[in-house]
Amino acid sequence: MDQAGGKGVARSSGIHRLDASGDVDDRPPYSARTIACDSLMKFKREAFEPLCQRTSSIIKLPMIWCKQGHGTGRDRYHHGNLREALLEAALDLIAERGPAGFTFAEVTRLVGVSPAAPYRHFRDRNALLAEVARRGFQRFEADLVEAWNDGRPEPLRALVNCGRAYLAFARQRPAYYSAMFEARPPPEAEADADLVQAGERALAVLRGAVEILWARAPKNQRPPPRMVALHIWSLSHGIASLFLNCGEGSRQPLPMTPEDLLEAGILLYLRGLGLGGGEAVPADR
Repeated sequence: MDQAGGKGVARSSGIHRLDASGDVDDRPPYSARTIACDSLMKFKREAFEPLCQRTSSIIKLPMIWCKQGHGTGRDRYHHGNLREALLEAALDLIAERGPAGFTFAEVTRLVGVSPAAPYRHFRDRNALLAEVARRGFQRFEADLVEAWNDGRPEPLRALVNCGRAYLAFARQRPAYYSAMFEARPPPEAEADADLVQAGERALAVLRGAVEILWARAPKNQRPPPRMVALHIWSLSHGIASLFLNCGEGSRQPLPMTPEDLLEAGILLYLRGLGLGGGEAVPADR
């Protein structure tokens, strides 16, 4: 121990600091390693804290789902919610393989979520297909309403336009069309009430058109409107399946367009029921 002004100053192997007066600072000494660590921590705070503040708003955002171009998994399906992403993926798989060509697990893999995630939105694969079909019938109904156009320009032509809208829907929305008419739930499965109602509303458009067509005929000469609507629906569906390569049929060569074939079939059918004479169907105006 050295004597300096009557005070003892302990010597050690540490690094001592001098205060402003030049005296030795009597606070606990810092080693070279401690000083280096302090400097490193200060550098990290100055370098990374601003970055964390800038990205904090991004980190807190919820996961966004939507379908984006080509690819697989999360880079393809990112939508506002998982339910919509699952429906989009199901539509893609239906278009590629048909409604019976994939499993529930394949839908989850395509979206990029765990196998358990979809059960928060759909009871099983049948429930997912039912929702796809229900949405298809909603769009189908809207197309029929637009084609009917309140019976303009003339009720018979407007009804023929409904048949043409049927074929257009089958051609332009094949995945929806397949889900609506080809998906077959197991016999023990309960009927989906919402799906049944959606199909009935679409059929109601044709039924209403038939009722208007026969509005001036005597009541005892009017055919059952639901029966006529189902016959026109069946005729349209048969032509779509056979000649548009929709459903289980195969495309066949035709001497006319499927639309012209359907129009001729509707005209012959209605005339067989006593509606109209030998004149041609009025053209669109």
